[in-house]
Amino acid sequence: MYDYIIIGGGIVGLSVAITLYKKYPRVKVAVVEKEAGLAFHQTGHNSGVIHSGIYYKPGSLKARLAKEGNQSIISFCRQYGIQYEQCGKVIVATSENELPLLENLFQRGLQNGLEVSKIDQERLLELEPSVNGLEAIHVPMAGIVNYKKVCEKMGMIIRGNGGEIFLNTEAKRIKESEKEVIIETTHQVLRGSMLINCAGLFSDRMAKLTGYKLDLKIVPFRGEYYQLIPEKRHLVKNLIYPVPNPNFPFLGVHFTRMIDGTVGVGPNAVLSLKREGYKKTSFNFHDAAEVLSYSGFWKLAKLYRKEGMEEIIRSFHKKKFLEEVQKLMPSITEGDLIPGSSGVRAQALRFDGSLIDDFYIVNGKRSIHICNAPSPAATASMEIGKEVVEMLSSYSLVT
Repeated sequence: MYDYIIIGGGIVGLSVAITLYKKYPRVKVAVVEKEAGLAFHQTGHNSGVIHSGIYYKPGSLKARLAKEGNQSIISFCRQYGIQYEQCGKVIVATSENELPLLENLFQRGLQNGLEVSKIDQERLLELEPSVNGLEAIHVPMAGIVNYKKVCEKMGMIIRGNGGEIFLNTEAKRIKESEKEVIIETTHQVLRGSMLINCAGLFSDRMAKLTGYKLDLKIVPFRGEYYQLIPEKRHLVKNLIYPVPNPNFPFLGVHFTRMIDGTVGVGPNAVLSLKREGYKKTSFNFHDAAEVLSYSGFWKLAKLYRKEGMEEIIRSFHKKKFLEEVQKLMPSITEGDLIPGSSGVRAQALRFDGSLIDDFYIVNGKRSIHICNAPSPAATASMEIGKEVVEMLSSYSLVT
């Protein structure tokens, strides 16, 4: 019998476990992960950015937890000797019509309590000499890290506290009663006082298995990256982002210097026909049918049909992708870009076609379900853990 059973071995699930042990050192915790290792999907395929919280609506969970999580992740890395760098980033306006949008974003950063600054072209070129831009926002607290390394250390800490991590173990059936939860997995039956669903791309299905019908569905969007060839990596000093398109809910093509020295260029954002589909050819009939029969998806597609089509074109035509890249850095040529990695974003979408813009957490009888935790969830993970553990205090549990 466990006190807490966590489904999902990504950085959010592991952060919840770490926080439980900090507050309740004697609890029994089990982490259930269907893959052979931790951080296998969203966490292990992200860009490694330690975000600041500048993009998010003031007062939202994303804004608050990203800002606090920025410092939490950095403190964790310092404590355990994990390589990171607080390198900063610039958000660049490349045309006159982007200047009002840049100003709006700057004001949002100030409202979120961030130490950001507006910089002119001269200062921008001092920071990033190869960038084309009129003005920019400098975000000094942004950074880079390998989140998979963070998760490896978290796993060691959990095991060191007596926690059990069940790999290659998939939750198949969940029964929730007033007194306990029973989880039938591919290998055993686990019983616990409380279930915490941190299943990421499958969080909606885990909630459904537990008996909850939610007004949302996870829709997977694949983000495809190129890399700069080694000879051109020196052109990118740190992190370079465009001003986000207000008509599209993604950040646009940007340059990310990774902690291993490589430079990612991307991503785009295209519908994935498999929840864990990292290739253009990835397909799962159940996943595809679920999205394509979902009225919310077609309402979203209608709203963003122009932008969505442009993303698909860029996915298949490198020259079109290059056009976006050259808006920020005109000296980049087609030969400077080589295929990189891909990630899949688990985005919750409501039946009315609206994207859930904030982290979304649902309380059950003996369960808590984190049903929307895309970027900046890795940055905010330790603060999400604190938020969940605080929510657990309202349940009658023996700790």
